Amino acid sequence: MDVNERIKGQLESHPVLLYMKGTPDFPQCGFSAQTVGALRAIDAQFSSINIFEDPEVREGLKTYSNWPTFPQLYINGELIGGCDIALELYQSGELKKLIDSAVVPQKKDADT
Repeated sequence: MDVNERIKGQLESHPVLLYMKGTPDFPQCGFSAQTVGALRAIDAQFSSINIFEDPEVREGLKTYSNWPTFPQLYINGELIGGCDIALELYQSGELKKLIDSAVVPQKKDADT
């Protein structure tokens, strides 16, 4: 499995996924720490991948997303952005809306 397939599989397996430096409990950069802080402030359920533990994903993700820096926040497989964008969305209230729609997708009535 190549790195793009691995990344795609990770994104499909987690509605909210943060590629970050370190872990949520032990972030290894300030931007990752701030992004985790915003997610935790809205009680978001999210998964994370420490890019330091997988250099292939770390390099491959830059090409996959066309985004050269970390952290990278994905919701429903779509790149939302890095720390600055996540913080802007948090401050405007939009991050919670995006997270809520990902964690609890709208159910479709089986009879329609």
